[in-house]
Amino acid sequence: MKGGSASGSFEIRPDDVRIIRALQIAPRASFAAMAAALGLTESTVNRRYRHLCAEGVIRVAGVVNPGALGQSRWLVRLRCRPGGVEAIAGALAQRDDVNWVAVGAAGSEVTCATQSRDDAQREELLGRRLPRAAAVLDVNAYAMLRQFMGGRGHYWAALHGTLSPEQEVMLAGEEPPFTETPVVAGDPVRLTAEDERLLAALAADGRAGLVDLAKAADSTPGRVSRRLSTLLRQRVVYIDVEIAPAALGFHARANLWLRVHPSEVKNAGRALAREPEIAFAAAISGPYNVHAVAHCRDFDELFEFTTDRIGALPGLQSMEVSPVLRHVKQAGALVSGDRLVGSVGLVGPHRSRTRT
Repeated sequence: MKGGSASGSFEIRPDDVRIIRALQIAPRASFAAMAAALGLTESTVNRRYRHLCAEGVIRVAGVVNPGALGQSRWLVRLRCRPGGVEAIAGALAQRDDVNWVAVGAAGSEVTCATQSRDDAQREELLGRRLPRAAAVLDVNAYAMLRQFMGGRGHYWAALHGTLSPEQEVMLAGEEPPFTETPVVAGDPVRLTAEDERLLAALAADGRAGLVDLAKAADSTPGRVSRRLSTLLRQRVVYIDVEIAPAALGFHARANLWLRVHPSEVKNAGRALAREPEIAFAAAISGPYNVHAVAHCRDFDELFEFTTDRIGALPGLQSMEVSPVLRHVKQAGALVSGDRLVGSVGLVGPHRSRTRT
């Protein structure tokens, strides 16, 4: 696995990639546990982790799964007037009900993902604010119907093979079999005020210790430990290791919009989830019924991947490859120059931002 340079003064080392992989497997593992598995010293793991975070290469954060709370999720494609893209993308990135925003390579398209806590909030954004924005020419919104990949439990597979099977077992045991995720739970979880404080603390630092989490939640370490275990088991929250792909050498990114025969949508989504280049895949409503996000090293690799492997999917009827010029926000983290530079909290059951 070859790394890249995150900045002029920070070079990604092979041990850095191994640390990132260890975090994918066990994001809250202690530095001592990671050091034992990787054959490094605890101080080295601690130091390199903090450098990776400071340089915007990675960010470990607790991410709320809106489906577990009964919240709907939508993908939105906006066609904008020339000169209006930056303002629209920037305004969307500041909303805490929008968790990622990308500008298309053509320079006139913005793609974003929203998670609405209720019908009123969804209508406020998709039905009123965006259609009335002067810079927006066209709005297409697609409901997310089934998530095949993305989030904790089936993460971006580009780093598979970085560690030996024995090292992965030392960190977390055998990886659980892949199970796709229903987007909206049939029996939504109701959060308490203490839960919300706990989740807010995890959003700021997914590796925060129990003492710090207890202080933030106005609780005790024992109670926080038990409640966090419950929320993780219920899939209300997962600990995400957000990666700046370009820092690891993946410079060609694209949204893939696939039209697949209805009888093959599940198989196509499951096949996409196994591809190392795919960071996200879901079934959606609309003329394109499968959406995926691909990260490749360059456009030639993207071409080979989409023609040889995606193009051979059974049931594929058509495909649009939409290169991403830049990400403005990903998984709640603001992005600048392919670096993670900060975060905007995601909406909870009782909080929202309404500016666009």
